[in-house]
Amino acid sequence: MIMPLLPILLTMAGLLVASIPLAAQDFPPDDYHGSSAAVFPTAEPPRALSATAEQIFSRAQPRLLQIRTLLKTAQKQSSIGSGFLVNADGLAITNYHVVSQYALEPNTYQLEYVAADGSKGKLFLYAIDVINDLAVVRPDVPEGTRFQFFEFNPAAVKGILPKGERLFAMGNPLDLGFTIVEGIYNGLVEKSYQTRVHFTGALNPGMSGGPTVTSDNRIAGVNVAKMIRGDLVSFLVPADAAYALLGKVQNSDEMDAANVRKEISEQLAAWQNEFFAKLKEQGFRKAVFGPYTAAESNADWFNCWATTNSDERPKPRALINRSSCDTGMHLFLANDMSAGNTQLSHTYLKAQDLNAMQFSEVLTRHAQLYLPWRAQNRYTPFRCYENFLASNVETPHRPVLRVTWCARAYRDIPEIYDVSVLAVTQDNNKEALVSNLSLHGVGFDNALMFTGEFLSTLEVNHDLD
Repeated sequence: MIMPLLPILLTMAGLLVASIPLAAQDFPPDDYHGSSAAVFPTAEPPRALSATAEQIFSRAQPRLLQIRTLLKTAQKQSSIGSGFLVNADGLAITNYHVVSQYALEPNTYQLEYVAADGSKGKLFLYAIDVINDLAVVRPDVPEGTRFQFFEFNPAAVKGILPKGERLFAMGNPLDLGFTIVEGIYNGLVEKSYQTRVHFTGALNPGMSGGPTVTSDNRIAGVNVAKMIRGDLVSFLVPADAAYALLGKVQNSDEMDAANVRKEISEQLAAWQNEFFAKLKEQGFRKAVFGPYTAAESNADWFNCWATTNSDERPKPRALINRSSCDTGMHLFLANDMSAGNTQLSHTYLKAQDLNAMQFSEVLTRHAQLYLPWRAQNRYTPFRCYENFLASNVETPHRPVLRVTWCARAYRDIPEIYDVSVLAVTQDNNKEALVSNLSLHGVGFDNALMFTGEFLSTLEVNHDLD
C-alpha cells in the first residue's frame, strides 16, 4: 500500500546545516530565462559534469561556513550545520533550524563559525524567518574585513529556472568536511502549501542551510530537508525567500535575543491567519461514508488517503473504512516543537455480525482522541471539554454528536495553541462515524472558526434503522 512520505530536516546526531544571505543585485529584464553561457560559452565544447563541479567547488570554498551551536558551559558543540556568505560585509544565510537552539536559549548556547581555511570565531544572529526556515547571521571579524560571496541566480529568484537544469549542492555532511553533490532542479513541490524546491540530489544531515547553485555558481536555493523513505528526494528553500530576507536586514543591527520569541509569535500569527483564510476560501467538499457525509478540504495541498478492511479474510465482523487528510507540513520551531500541520480524518464503522454491545466495544477502540506527545516543558497540559451537539436551524441534518475539544498553549510562543477535536455520531447502535481534527500552531479564534465549520458539515442523509 502506498502511504504518504514525510520530509525530515537535514539533522542527525545533532548535526545541522546553515547558509549565508546574498547581497542584493540588479537583475536582467523579465524575459531572462537563465543561461550558463556567460561562464561556459556555447562556442566551447561542454565541460564534463565532474569538471564543472570541480570548478564550482574550488570557487565556492572561501564562501562556505560551517555553523556550530555550542553549549556555553562546556564549550562543546551541540549541533552543526553549513552556511554560505552572501555579501562582502559578511552577512550569511542559513536555516532557522540550524540556529534555533541559540535563538530560543541564548543564555545556554552560543554560535560559532568555521571557515574552509580553518579560521573560526563567534557568529551573530541578524534575522529569522521561521515560515521559510531561514536565518541571517554574521561572523565576528574586525571592522572593514571584506568577504568573497555568492550571488543569487536571477532566474531562480524570479522562479523561472527550467525544470531539468543541473544544480550543485554544498555543505558539511555528517561533519566529514565540505563537499559538493550534483542533482536536478525539478521545480516547486506540487500539492504543498509550503513552498519548497524538489531537488534530485543526495543531501545528507549536516548540509542544512548550505547553498545549492547553478552551473554559473549562483544561488538557486538553500538546502533544508530530505525524504526519509525515498531515494534522492531532497528539498530546498527557494532562492526568492532567501533574497527577500537578505533585503530586509541590509544595514541592520544584530537581533536582540529578547525579541526572538516575539518575532516568532508575530510570524506565526501572520502565517496562520493567511493559511486559514485560504482554507476558508477553498471551502469543503462532501465525502460520503454510508449514510453520513463529512468535510474534506478542497485545497489541493490537503493530501488524502483511504484504507478499508472490507477485503480482509475471514470477513470482518465490523466494516471499517477510513479517510485521512494531512497538509504534510511542519514549521520547525525547536527540536521538540513545531507548528503548521493540519490533519483531519473520518472513520466509518458498521456492524456486520455484531450486536449493539459488541459494536459499542469496537467503536470505543476507534473513537480515540489524538493528543500528540511532545516535551512538556514546551507546552501547557491539554485542557479538554466534552459535550453533546445536536442539530439546529443552520444544521438540520446533523446527527447528534459527542464532541471532545482539547487545547494546549505553547509556553515559548504567546497566543499559539495545539487543538484536537473528536466527534462521534450518536444516532445508531450499529453504525457510526468518528471524525478527528488536529491543528498545530493555531490562534484561538482560528481554531474555533475552523472547528465550527468542520462540525457543521457532518450530516446524516436519512433516518437510520
